[in-house]
Amino acid sequence: MAGQYAILYKYLFKKVINKVNDVSKISLIRINSLRPIYVSILCFLTFLEAEPRELIPHSKTEFTYINKKGNSVEFDLTGKDFILVSVREEESDGRFYAVDRDGTVWLSGGISSGEEKGFTPSGKWKVLWKKRFYTSKEYPEEDGSNNMDFSLFFTHWGHALHKGNINSTSHGCIHVKHEDIQVLYKWANVGMPVLMTRHRYMQFARPDLLRIYTNVKQYTRKGK
Repeated sequence: MAGQYAILYKYLFKKVINKVNDVSKISLIRINSLRPIYVSILCFLTFLEAEPRELIPHSKTEFTYINKKGNSVEFDLTGKDFILVSVREEESDGRFYAVDRDGTVWLSGGISSGEEKGFTPSGKWKVLWKKRFYTSKEYPEEDGSNNMDFSLFFTHWGHALHKGNINSTSHGCIHVKHEDIQVLYKWANVGMPVLMTRHRYMQFARPDLLRIYTNVKQYTRKGK
């Protein structure tokens, strides 16, 4: 019963926080001052709900990770390349974001994720290995064709970002459109952080994406 109430409270609390993030009149200082309270409540609710993990974005590069026991750790990825996925659920963006080491969100696109909530795990992961051509061993195609091309594996259980239909849910992987995954695959390196969240990230990425996608001049990433 506690888990059911935790899910309800967590849903309502996230709704309020997402509304706060969308209101531009509230200062960043005011939002940051609420962060400890926000994290503490989510830690408690994560513990009650027994949800495996939680990852909360506070800015483009600042995050809180809550583990299975409800313990939280704050970390900052400033100066690092990383991929963030806000899974395709009601309170999320349903998009991936490629963030460069200079703090610029330089690429984003639609995705699809696991059919059920637990299929795609939240948390802080990393690219374990890359595979240009790949066929799922658990869910192979009847004709034997590749169904996981451009795979960026980020868990030992077989979760990966890969080419797929973003209009169909997955068994836990992240489906990315062909034109996007080609670019992402070429850019990503083994060891690169991969963040999975069930919170919105667009409020942090929007200024960069508007600037890049409306600028005729191609954006050049530093060090590339």
